[in-house]
Amino acid sequence: MSIMSETTITNFQVIPDTKNEFSLDEDITVNVGFSITGGLRDSFTEKNWTDAYDQNDNTIKLKYGVKLSKGGLRKHDLGVSIDTYRKASIFWTRNPKLVNPMKERRIWVQVAKNFEPFIRLTEEDVRQEFFDFNESFNFKASDLGTGHHKIIAEAFASWQTHSYIEKGDTKNQSEGIEIIIN
Repeated sequence: MSIMSETTITNFQVIPDTKNEFSLDEDITVNVGFSITGGLRDSFTEKNWTDAYDQNDNTIKLKYGVKLSKGGLRKHDLGVSIDTYRKASIFWTRNPKLVNPMKERRIWVQVAKNFEPFIRLTEEDVRQEFFDFNESFNFKASDLGTGHHKIIAEAFASWQTHSYIEKGDTKNQSEGIEIIIN
């Protein structure tokens, strides 16, 4: 294992689905997007996952969570959150649909997001599938009440030690967005 750069949550965005102003009887959808960058992402390479497969280190779980809060001097939890994981399974195949004509690649990664499997053909596409997030949250405008409200998101991620990375975790908080309830 080599020394890696710090793993962080970056490109953190909180975006209302359609608009910033709502009536009290409407539902609000907020999209939260972020990426995990640094040491963990940089070390998840085809060479490393091939070496990991050879060492029988063939799965990695990335536990993560996102929570929405109403900001201000004191944060108020909106009760809108997720706490789940993504899993990358490293496997060997001769499947002709996965053969890259440019090289003799036999080790592949399947990423499971919300229990739905994805197989991508390039190293960067695998990283994007595993380390880039976009989650939607729904709540009622009446949960906030009338007025101007600052909505923020907090995210965390954690992982265990593997042949190419040490155990670690990271967390971050987004900039706030303003939502107006009439």
